[in-house]
Amino acid sequence: QLLEAKASLSLAQTQHTLQLQQAKAQMNNMVPKKQFEQLQTSLREEQCKAQQLQENLHRQAEQTCRQLVRTQEEYERLLQAAVEQAEGLEQSLRSAEAVLAERVAQLKDTQAQLSRNNLLIKHLREENREFAMALQAAELKQKSTEEKNQLLEEQASALKQLIGRITPASLS
Repeated sequence: QLLEAKASLSLAQTQHTLQLQQAKAQMNNMVPKKQFEQLQTSLREEQCKAQQLQENLHRQAEQTCRQLVRTQEEYERLLQAAVEQAEGLEQSLRSAEAVLAERVAQLKDTQAQLSRNNLLIKHLREENREFAMALQAAELKQKSTEEKNQLLEEQASALKQLIGRITPASLS
């Protein structure tokens, strides 16, 4: 708008200058008074229009300047807010990275512990299997011993009965 107004003003000034030159040329050629007065009136009107255009142009320039200043201030405010937000996000990112690094270290430790526990469990299962086999062998041995014991008890009982029969006969 500012450029258009300047162009209009320049055009009006050029037209004004041409009209002035034409008026002078006509005056030199014995311009009739009525025509001279019309040209003079026209010149004043054009000067008034040019003055108004210049004032309008000046007002528009001031408004545009104020608007540019407000826009620049708003832009700087938004930029500052964006910078602060970016710094906050950067700090949050660094904190999150630190937490993640700590968590990764914990998970690695946990994984190492789990691996050790798995080996220990495997070892304990093997030992348990061996103990179970030993227990089974001991139970079989105990059962065999109990059977032998039972057999011996039966034999002892039979011997007692036999001795009980033999003893009264040998005493008599």
